[in-house]
Amino acid sequence: MRISSTSRSRQRHRRTARAAVAGAVACAALITGCGGDGGSDEAGGGKITLRIGTFGSFGYDNETGAKLYAEYEKSHPNIKIEESNVADGQKYWDTLKLRLSRNSGLADIQALEVGYISEATGPTMGDKWVDLGKTGGADVDAFLDWKIKQASTADGKVIGLGTDIGPMAICYNKELFAKAKLPTDREAVAKLWQGDWNAFIRTGETYKKNAPAGTAFHDSASGLFNAVISSEPVQYANTKGELDYENSPGVKKAWDTAVAAAQGGLTAKLRQFDEKQTWNAAFKNSKFATVACPSWMTGIIKDSAGPENQGKWDIAAPPVAGNWGGAFLAVPKAGKHAKEAAELAAWLTAPAQHAKVFGVNGNIPSTKHTLTSAVVRDAKLPYFGDTPVGAIYSEAAAGITPAPISRWDGQVKTFLTDNGILDIEQRGTDPAKAWDNVKKLIEDKVEQ
Repeated sequence: MRISSTSRSRQRHRRTARAAVAGAVACAALITGCGGDGGSDEAGGGKITLRIGTFGSFGYDNETGAKLYAEYEKSHPNIKIEESNVADGQKYWDTLKLRLSRNSGLADIQALEVGYISEATGPTMGDKWVDLGKTGGADVDAFLDWKIKQASTADGKVIGLGTDIGPMAICYNKELFAKAKLPTDREAVAKLWQGDWNAFIRTGETYKKNAPAGTAFHDSASGLFNAVISSEPVQYANTKGELDYENSPGVKKAWDTAVAAAQGGLTAKLRQFDEKQTWNAAFKNSKFATVACPSWMTGIIKDSAGPENQGKWDIAAPPVAGNWGGAFLAVPKAGKHAKEAAELAAWLTAPAQHAKVFGVNGNIPSTKHTLTSAVVRDAKLPYFGDTPVGAIYSEAAAGITPAPISRWDGQVKTFLTDNGILDIEQRGTDPAKAWDNVKKLIEDKVEQ
């Protein structure tokens, strides 16, 4: 998932319909909801309440998701599940780190976005999690090898079980493309930008010439930055896993492409996953024609654009294949019911549940068999009509080679997008000045 505005984490990671809470109260609410110290408790009648902290759209819920909570509660009558979900992955992570440092206020299960997994498995936090390779009954061999490696500590503990990965595509509004005199067939659309992010920018310039009033080609320059860097073999870290964003060719390409889109007036100047849900509303009101679309984004489009726009969105191959986001479920040791939480985390991330979530929410599984199975490969999502969603994302997933990750990737990405690209896009800040501002923030906030 975004994830997140990382990530996976979608953003790997990940339902955006929940509004975030402002002020001091938000510190607790972002992670655990409104109950007490945030830990699990007895729900009455001998029931145990297990709380899950998530961000973005994981697709487990009983409303718009795969109804996995209801299914688990039915087979485990002593368990009640409550999910607390927020849109902003960075705020979620900042609050989670604070709670971990205090060993209090934590949910029984906490979602982790891939952009922060290196920090979560590092020496400061690695011992704060239950080893899910030994507790809960998960089959760790079922997951993609690189997914388990990402969530393993130096001494071999598995602190997170993979929910999804984030193979990339481009989702586009067929109705807006037609009005802008662009092709609407997904294969013809993919050819417009095949193999080249610069061609994607040129397509945006063509769209702009005939754009329906009040619309933009792309939703967000920051989202475009994340898409481009997700397709690069070198991102924020070098091959040793050390932060080296200043010398990264991937960061340079992503920055230059996003700046070109922002300065060219090709974006709707939106911040993805914003707390006011302006971005979500723009889906419903058809304010932009394209969005960088890792697999988990399909669930967000469905929920945000709403039933009145069903059938208007399609999915095309991206200029260059990549992986944006993906997430994990982890169990803090400080929880009151760590054993039961580990069992639930193992069940939610098992192949059978991965398939159910994909069928409803589009999150591509991170388990080997499910990823290559016919149930995924041949799947279609009702919201996207006859689009071969499974085939598109399965093919994209096959080409994923994970880039090295540093413990600071998520934080640096947030500074580059929210404090750099967004300033250029919304305030017209000179790119050189915006870059300098980002460097100062990183020097001040990141231990190097």
